[in-house]
Amino acid sequence: MTVADSRSVNARGDLPDVQRAEPRVLHIVENLDRGAVENWLVRMLAYAHSNGMSLDWTFYCLLGSRGAVEEAARALGARVLHSPVRLKDKFAFVRALRNEIRKGRYDVLHCHHDLVSALYLIAALGLPVRRRLVHVHNADEGLPTPSLMKQLLYREPMRRICLGLSDRIVGISQHTLDTFLAGGPRTSRDVVHYYGVESGPFENVAGDRAALRSRLSLSSESRILLFAGRLVPEKNPIFAVEVLAALRRVCPSAVGVFMGAGSQERAVSDHARLLGVQESIRMLGWRDDVPQIMSGCDWFILPRPEQPMEGFGLAIVEAQLAGLRLLLSRGIPDDPLLPSAVVRRLALSSGPEVWAGAAMELLALPRPDATVMLRELSQSPMSMSRALRNLLGLYE
Repeated sequence: MTVADSRSVNARGDLPDVQRAEPRVLHIVENLDRGAVENWLVRMLAYAHSNGMSLDWTFYCLLGSRGAVEEAARALGARVLHSPVRLKDKFAFVRALRNEIRKGRYDVLHCHHDLVSALYLIAALGLPVRRRLVHVHNADEGLPTPSLMKQLLYREPMRRICLGLSDRIVGISQHTLDTFLAGGPRTSRDVVHYYGVESGPFENVAGDRAALRSRLSLSSESRILLFAGRLVPEKNPIFAVEVLAALRRVCPSAVGVFMGAGSQERAVSDHARLLGVQESIRMLGWRDDVPQIMSGCDWFILPRPEQPMEGFGLAIVEAQLAGLRLLLSRGIPDDPLLPSAVVRRLALSSGPEVWAGAAMELLALPRPDATVMLRELSQSPMSMSRALRNLLGLYE
């Protein structure tokens, strides 16, 4: 019996009105901070709660530090545990996790660490866990060791453990799933599950362009190129600075806004200074008013390196809902793009000048209709109702 079969459908779309006992789910995550995975899970938990559903979820966090959304998860009825042992102490870590799985009598083990999930599956060997999921959230296939030799040595054995001991392999995009399967054929066990994207914050948001520019001490005529996300090498924010410098040569009113944080914050500022555009850069850090800021911008840029490709760009979907024109590298898959997206996908090797020219071409096009984007999202697997239904279906 599927989740949809076992519940009635309510007026909001297809979520249940009738309650029943939910499976006990243990989510193994890094910690409930600002990571995309953890924030998505808490959003799904909140959406279920707002629709009258009480999910029996426990988060088992690898890090001992308290995260930004930990209290929110607890307020929604989830339990939050921190591993008493660091992952680097592998044998002790596995013993501690095994004790928790046995003590908690979980129905579902939901592992969110790609290849590293092999350790969690080993911890559950022989225990009466009904469903064991490996959720693959990116195509990087990295392991938590600086040794390239260990990376090569462990990668394939850990992949085989994941494939052999799990009941489901779940990818967040078509490309991510196929990468994890490493050329092997898909079976009925292997599925794609897209993140649910909240449309509510983007509905009826009239971006006050003048107010945003005033808050950022910008001219009212400024054209804003937005980079939103982690400022880390795999997102390539340095290239965005180079595009801005090229863009200002053809559009002097162009400015760059960087919304996010990460290891390359200082490098972004230094590179802007080197290229002489430091006065045209605004560093905002992490923000809670993402829809308002996005809707006041003109372009969204994500110049991710082309290999490995992005897993799933949540910010890309949000940028579309805000009515932004998209400048994307070929490291971005098609999955997060809605049918009416106004987008240019370019090779990094084409250089910043070509990207700047594409930005000007997009600027000449009508701004995407946010209402159309919202409607297209509601009809996609990324809608919250469908995403939650499909997520709970993985546990059946």
